[in-house]
Amino acid sequence: MARPADRADPVTGAGTALATVGEQRGPGPDAERSAERGTDRADRAPVTRTPEPRPQKVRRAAGVLGARLRSAPLTLALLAGLWLLGAATRSLGRGPSDRLLERAGIGLSTLAEGHWWTPVTSMFWCSGRGSYVFTSLLLLLVGPAAEHRLGRLRTLAVLVGGQVVGTLLGTGLVAFGSSAGEQWTASVADQISVGPGVGVFALAGVLGYRLTVLWRRRLHLLVLLVPLVMTLYVGHLQSVQRCAAALAGLGLGALVSRGRPHLRTHRSSHSETRVLVALCLVAAAFGPLLASLYDNASGPFNTFSELYFSHRLSPDEVADFCAQSAHDCARAHAVVRIFDTPGRMMAALIPALLLVLAEGLRRGLRFAWLVTVATELLWAALLCWLYLDAGPVSRDVVQYFVEALLLPLLTTGLLVATRKRFLLRLSGRSVRRLALVLGGAALASAATYVGVGRLVAGEFEPGASARRLMAGLPAQFLPPAYNDLLPDYPIAVGPVARFLETYCGLAFWAVALAVLLSVFRRPVLHTDAAAAARARALLAEHGGGTLSFIATWDGNHYWFDEGGRAAVAYRVVGTVALTTGDPFGAPEDRARAVAGFARYCDARGWTPCFYSVCGETRAATAQLGWRSVQVAEDTVVPLPELAFTGRKWQDIRTALNKAGKQGISAEWWAYHEAPLALREQIRAISEEWVSEKGLPEMGFTLGGLEELDDPDVRVLIAVDEQRVVHGLTSWMPVYENGVPVGWTLDFMRRRSDGFRGVSEFLIASAALGFKEEGARFLSLSGAPLARTGQDEEPTGLQRMLDWMGKVLEPVYGFRSLLAFKAKFQPEYRPMYMAYPDPAALPGITRAIGKAYLPHLTAAQGVRLMRKLSG
Repeated sequence: MARPADRADPVTGAGTALATVGEQRGPGPDAERSAERGTDRADRAPVTRTPEPRPQKVRRAAGVLGARLRSAPLTLALLAGLWLLGAATRSLGRGPSDRLLERAGIGLSTLAEGHWWTPVTSMFWCSGRGSYVFTSLLLLLVGPAAEHRLGRLRTLAVLVGGQVVGTLLGTGLVAFGSSAGEQWTASVADQISVGPGVGVFALAGVLGYRLTVLWRRRLHLLVLLVPLVMTLYVGHLQSVQRCAAALAGLGLGALVSRGRPHLRTHRSSHSETRVLVALCLVAAAFGPLLASLYDNASGPFNTFSELYFSHRLSPDEVADFCAQSAHDCARAHAVVRIFDTPGRMMAALIPALLLVLAEGLRRGLRFAWLVTVATELLWAALLCWLYLDAGPVSRDVVQYFVEALLLPLLTTGLLVATRKRFLLRLSGRSVRRLALVLGGAALASAATYVGVGRLVAGEFEPGASARRLMAGLPAQFLPPAYNDLLPDYPIAVGPVARFLETYCGLAFWAVALAVLLSVFRRPVLHTDAAAAARARALLAEHGGGTLSFIATWDGNHYWFDEGGRAAVAYRVVGTVALTTGDPFGAPEDRARAVAGFARYCDARGWTPCFYSVCGETRAATAQLGWRSVQVAEDTVVPLPELAFTGRKWQDIRTALNKAGKQGISAEWWAYHEAPLALREQIRAISEEWVSEKGLPEMGFTLGGLEELDDPDVRVLIAVDEQRVVHGLTSWMPVYENGVPVGWTLDFMRRRSDGFRGVSEFLIASAALGFKEEGARFLSLSGAPLARTGQDEEPTGLQRMLDWMGKVLEPVYGFRSLLAFKAKFQPEYRPMYMAYPDPAALPGITRAIGKAYLPHLTAAQGVRLMRKLSG
């Protein structure tokens, strides 16, 4: 069923602000013709687009990038000034000289000497070559978008003001921490910082409030995560200043953006929540890696960064081990030796594993969620083991372990809080193959280490028995920093033993990470992929109703009749087997499928309920003595004689003609083949719609972004000459004898600040295109709890449903959607819910609510009731 589109919030062009440097396409001939004033578009079909060749994409992306830079003179001037001044003062290599740093940089010492100008002058230099490159990239990402959204004067004011406030506030925080006796802040109290990155983070915080919900969340999360991770792991004065500037920018942006309606709610879709959680996990993985690039990293979390990213032992640390015993000395030299071989990659095992798991979380996989939680809990358990093994502890040691446990516990808490967003399951075949490959790789690595090690037992110190080799196996699969957990494992001294020590664990993890990444990146299939493929083939061969394609969506189970010629797609909620539309398959077998499915449910103790079915299915259930009630109304537009002529089509002709005058054209795409810039704008439009609701996105018979990514679904996009998406619709095929004879509207979204008649324009353009292809009809789908017909005397249940539709209208607008569809002069066909027992209605009602809103929380339920009562 189609969603209402007239409640979508504006897309302020985040796709062009931050994501247009990518695959884009200029207006084609059809777009140029459509811009002609006064041209009548009522007889034109939309243009079908195909993916561009990669060289053309690269050239177009380079052109777009060049155009954006040319439109940002302030950013270019700041970049040029930064590099020219750095070259003139010979600061591009190792940074400003000590004398220049003391005069222009900001720190406790320079402020104490009365250098009041340093909050401003500190932005004209950077601390080294790497800082120059990082700051330049940051400025190129944020600067052009800020100039476009805020204007040049405001951009400059926020940049300079953020630099001043961030440097002063960050320096003040370090001074306060030092006076309170905090060891970390005391260690950086004598530092002096330079670099405009402080102001750029404040600018990014303000800029986020001028973007769409999708990009606002992502930018704000990055604005917080990047400086926070740098502060916790690197801990330099400039990191604290950047963190303070980011908070100041977010506060200023919230202050100046008060009263904007699209900023009031912040509900995110399931897919976007997964992206944000994955970004948090990536930050946790990259923090220790970033700290490893700094020789003098001193952040509070850097004390245990080695547990994430193992480091080479220093000569002093080796000497300390050698002073303890010969065995400890041999172990220390063995760890040092690992870093001179490919085995050093084991040092980054945990970050690499977290990055792979982040990809699985981004795709919403339950398996990735379980492995990530297990990894974090295992890491916390290892920390506790190290703590208990440390013997008598001082206050500093206790603080060390408290800080060490904070990150895995926070990560686990975030995963538990968002657990309902990770429900996609791998197919049973994928899980079995994954277990077989991982188990085989682990067994092969362990057998090689123990078997070959036993043959060359003399190359280990002390001698390697099979028992000792087995006891030392965990050390081969863990990073070097965890070797202290196994103090008695044999140490390799000979060439073969060293080969085993270097490559056995590395080979296993190389296979494991590659296989996990491959599985996570494959499309998520139904729980029973074979049944889903069989159902799709049956649907394509024989067809079904206008909503039967919903049967191909994930989450469904399938019942097939004995001959395999008819099927029913259903999902079980509680003890109710709720169908997704009519039976489909051979027309002569569909009616018998109703009784067969009823017997199937009865044998399992389920209550069957046929939902959103046509009159034929209703008649078949009536023969079984079932009752029925109308729950929606399908709207079907015949295509063979369609012509937008006459007074009743005036609104449609107006939308088509206005689109032509404004240079807006309609393009057909397969979602997975559309350019990245278009897909990101589609995601932004959808995210804005979900955020505006403040309630969970509905599912069941209402498709979302996941359902767009189907090769059989066609997407019609309205774009202007600047490639800005004004709206989109998606269309599901209705098959007959193996070919589509009709199309059903599912996904419909629009920009509220874009072309006003975009929904009418898209549906009319789709109708013209389908008519040209020879389709017989298109269905505008049904609006739940909305109907026009009053052919029968309404029952008490029918009157209750009509009342519910009226109450839900302010929230989901189903009746408004049905009224909108009347513009296309459709045929109205009632859709029913058929059920066997009135006593089961409370359970059926709960099942339908759970199917449409499976993730509704108590707080959201309260919010929904407030909206309804208001």
